[in-house]
Amino acid sequence: MVRSPWIIKTDRLSVAFKVYGARTSKEIEVEICKNPGISDVITTVKRGSAICPLCGYTTPAENVRKQFLDKRGGANDSRLMAVVTLSEGVRDVRLPQKHDYDAFVQAKGKLSDLILAEPKATPSLIPDEPLPYLRSIFNIQLLGVKSWGDLFNARQALAIATLASKVKALSEKQFKLKDVAFGRALKTILAFAVDRQADSNTSLCSWRSSSQDIGHTFGRQALPIVWDYVECNLFSGATRDWSNAVEGTLKAINGVIGIKTCGEAHRASATQQSLPDDSSAIFFTDPPYYDLVPYADLSDFFYVWLKRMIAEEYPELFSDDLTPKLNEIVQLAERNPTYAYKTRENYEGLMCKAMQDSRRVLQPCGIGIVVFAHKGTDVWEIQLDAMIRAGWIICASWPIDTEMGSRLRARNSAALASSVHLICRPRENFDGSLHTTDIGDWRDVLRELPERIHEWLPRLADEGVVGADAIFACLGPALEVFSRYSRVEKASGEVVTLREYLEQVWAAVSKEALALVFKDADTSGFEEDARLTAMWLWTLSANQTTDHTDDTEEEDEEESGEEGNRKKVVSGGYTLEYDAARKIAQGLGAHLEALTSLVEVKGDKATLLPVMARTRKLFGKEDTSIQDRQAEKKAKKAKAKQMDMFVTLEQLESELAQETGSVADTAPAAGSTTLDRVHQTMILFGAGRSEAMKRFLVDDGIGNDPRFWSLAQALSALYPPTTEEKRWVDGVLARKKGLGF
Repeated sequence: MVRSPWIIKTDRLSVAFKVYGARTSKEIEVEICKNPGISDVITTVKRGSAICPLCGYTTPAENVRKQFLDKRGGANDSRLMAVVTLSEGVRDVRLPQKHDYDAFVQAKGKLSDLILAEPKATPSLIPDEPLPYLRSIFNIQLLGVKSWGDLFNARQALAIATLASKVKALSEKQFKLKDVAFGRALKTILAFAVDRQADSNTSLCSWRSSSQDIGHTFGRQALPIVWDYVECNLFSGATRDWSNAVEGTLKAINGVIGIKTCGEAHRASATQQSLPDDSSAIFFTDPPYYDLVPYADLSDFFYVWLKRMIAEEYPELFSDDLTPKLNEIVQLAERNPTYAYKTRENYEGLMCKAMQDSRRVLQPCGIGIVVFAHKGTDVWEIQLDAMIRAGWIICASWPIDTEMGSRLRARNSAALASSVHLICRPRENFDGSLHTTDIGDWRDVLRELPERIHEWLPRLADEGVVGADAIFACLGPALEVFSRYSRVEKASGEVVTLREYLEQVWAAVSKEALALVFKDADTSGFEEDARLTAMWLWTLSANQTTDHTDDTEEEDEEESGEEGNRKKVVSGGYTLEYDAARKIAQGLGAHLEALTSLVEVKGDKATLLPVMARTRKLFGKEDTSIQDRQAEKKAKKAKAKQMDMFVTLEQLESELAQETGSVADTAPAAGSTTLDRVHQTMILFGAGRSEAMKRFLVDDGIGNDPRFWSLAQALSALYPPTTEEKRWVDGVLARKKGLGF
């Protein structure tokens, strides 16, 4: 099961192992290839299905998973494919030899002996605590991984268990210290280092061919299926070995040693904090992000090893088999029947209690900061509603760069690049009692809202805060208008809900952002498709990335084990969460359902189609579905990830020529909207149809419309710099003066 055969992949050198079937022996053979050709780089697993290198037969993903169930993930049934060595600064790759296999067999035997010899009353040598199934998060469970120990092959398990047993056995005498507390601290730090080593030494660690180093188990907050993995010699001096684990732990410790102010840490429920009323001047929290992260379940990976090392030193922390789950404020109801009680309502209720208790301990004149980075607008509504009902006034919101752009979650995604910090004040009197009699008038709130957004959004743009970050950064100022009242009522006496108000907020932000995108332009002259496209691209502009499907991300999604539920979004284009896209469209007076030639909606994602995908629509033919085009591409064995625009246009011209004659130098019929006409011109430029483009703009008068050039200029600023769209629209703008405009 080879997902990626690459070992070294740089500009100067590439090395991969080639897997093939030997027809005479009927065995699977491996060969090391330097600077291999395309035919040498073969994967044997795609979307969870296995392809036999010998006969080419494909075993469906469902059957593959069934075969893995009894193997408990198959870590101990792995085949060693290649060995990477480093000697005197020179890296080498070779095929495994007999002593490599012998070492693994010996480790397997040694582990078995230790397990048989261990006392029955103590925790097992290798963690046998159950690993839960969390749909689309802990997908490794689909391969029969039932316990945390199943994540390690025998040699990995032996290595970590040996380190753990050595740490557990440490005593004050071995440290030769009279200070018992200091010896306890040293033992704890070593336990942390073992935990760090475990993260880099499981069957879920991938090899990074570009940097030639080892990934770690939690590249993201999940346990995905990993078909081929890397194992490191813990004492080799290589990346992520034992010295690296110790140094990394010490770096974290040194990071806090310089803090001069002493403090205390208490373990308590956020809904029942140990602090007295009005005792704190500042409240700061980074609350759980609804359904994104199963915090307690992920913690179990580290907890089970720590319990085996330092439970005697901290009996109050390690009294349970696993971390507590019951009162965790997360929404996981649909991921595991065991967590059926972890519903949206449960999350919102507990979050409200936590926010109420936080307000209780804060002084009436104190300040609160709540960090939130979820991009789902419905999740924001839940969090904000809990805070407002708990008695907070949300005064401001600032995006602060906290997210790694290289993290898996951020690749090819509309994920927020920053965490939004909500600045809050208690809605209290000076004696600490809650304001309950301030009633806001809905008309006054609606009148003040656009004024507040107009003050903030240009300021944010001037400071470089744009796109999704700017949209969510406007929440604070907008919510201050609403949350300073105990409730807001309409003239009829009906109470306005937060959801109803937020609909107005998204609309106000969208309109103000549009004015920023089309500087000094009359946006009322643009049709809804142009307004939506500009706002869509602006929303994504904080990341400056398209959503062209990356192989690694695609594999993660496809190996989720949910083939029946998976919604495949068109390859290419610009993707947003559907709910965010809907709110943006609604704020601009557009309707996604009416723009099917521009936007594709699948499940909880909405994709703004790439210009190339609109070729047929814009050049006189009925639009063919994305699925049909993908089928055509597969049938013709196209090698590019996207359709080749030039081939598409040539095919289209050939089809039309049968009816109307050649269109190579004939301008297309003008599209019905300004955006259609800009896209038509971009396609003609990209296909090298300069004469057709000239006739379209000059003879047909399309270039006489100032809206055309205004929109083209805006799109030039909005398209990510590495895209074809950016190159095409810039090419059109470069011809403007030469064409007499």
